[in-house]
Amino acid sequence: MLIRTAKFLTSNTRVDQCPAPTLPEYAFIGRSNVGKSSLINMLTDHRGLAKTSSLPGKTQLINHFIINDAWYLVDLPGYGYAKVSKDSRAKWEKMINFYLRERENLACVFVLIDSRHAPIASDLEFIDRLGNMGVPFVLAFTKADKQSGSRTHQNVLTYVEKLRETWDELPQYFVTSATEKMGREEILTFIEEVNLNAAPTKDNA
Repeated sequence: MLIRTAKFLTSNTRVDQCPAPTLPEYAFIGRSNVGKSSLINMLTDHRGLAKTSSLPGKTQLINHFIINDAWYLVDLPGYGYAKVSKDSRAKWEKMINFYLRERENLACVFVLIDSRHAPIASDLEFIDRLGNMGVPFVLAFTKADKQSGSRTHQNVLTYVEKLRETWDELPQYFVTSATEKMGREEILTFIEEVNLNAAPTKDNA
């Protein structure tokens, strides 16, 4: 897929204020400081499209971008550790859960996993939540350039084996590096294929 245009549309906290659900939508989410903004900027080839920060918890809203005037990319607040109050975290979780349940044009959620670490409880809990809600998702292992290829491979295998303990069918996954643009073509091809097979929403049927 060739990315011709990538534009910011809107930020908000309510699903009913999101753009009209007439295009397929892909949401990106992960633990705080997993490299989400860097991955989004790499995929769209637009530096600075999603704001990066060294501070965890920077993304606090549902951020919509429109890509090629054909599909939405959504930057969601992170889960897990962030230097914010418990009240703020509770509000984020409520907002995210409502978005996941109610956003009718949500084609797939990309769950970002730091490839440098062993399986982490908050990641596994979020994956299970998506499964229980029936939300389609894939995994994107980030920061593969921060260690050797063999180390990344071993960590991914460990993660897959952990998922096998509770999942009959494993989700598709991608190994990525924002610095080296690893995984870019694979993810964009996946999105393109889902777009081709996406059923029209009731607004544009």
